[in-house]
Amino acid sequence: MNWLNSEAFSLFGQRILWSDMVGNIFGLAALALGWRRSLWTWPVQFVSGVILFAAFYGHLAGSAGKQVVVMAVALWGWWQWTRGKGRSDDGQISVRFATWGERAAMLGAAALGTVAVALFFKANPTLSWDPWPDAYIFVGTIVAMYAQARGMVEFWFAWLLVDLVGVPLNFTNGYAFSGFVYVIYGALVLWGLRDWWLRSRRSGQPVPEGAPA
Repeated sequence: MNWLNSEAFSLFGQRILWSDMVGNIFGLAALALGWRRSLWTWPVQFVSGVILFAAFYGHLAGSAGKQVVVMAVALWGWWQWTRGKGRSDDGQISVRFATWGERAAMLGAAALGTVAVALFFKANPTLSWDPWPDAYIFVGTIVAMYAQARGMVEFWFAWLLVDLVGVPLNFTNGYAFSGFVYVIYGALVLWGLRDWWLRSRRSGQPVPEGAPA
């Protein structure tokens, strides 16, 4: 798998690695499939995690470990959508806005998770070059994937918040292709947000799982 860490091409004076390019192309495809509420968004996200894990394993243990978590959440998301498929008229996953309680829980988990992961990275400097923004992006990605798995429109807001840090961080660390992909992510997120928002208004607010009917 050494080829994954070799240079694919140069762009504006920066080296574009195969792992950076291929992994992020899969990630971009997964986001587009999520917009379309396609079940294939989850296996594509899983494959993206596998590629990036293979690229990082052996020299960037922290980044490789993060991909394991992403792959696990992708499997859980696949299970959630498979179990819930067919709840909307078009046979795809139905979407809704989160309740205020769910929003508070996600914000709290994101804040506590970011602090915990950042402190862990600071205690183990070899795991991350930029502990706080790296932790923010990692935890934000997990929260976004969780909201996506539950069919929450807030999924898109979470991705926007991740983009705000992800774009400058990737360019600063020399991952130019990731930076450009995050810019494209931003455009897809806005379109996806509009689509899910309108769908949630047309379909009404489904009862959250576990709540009394």
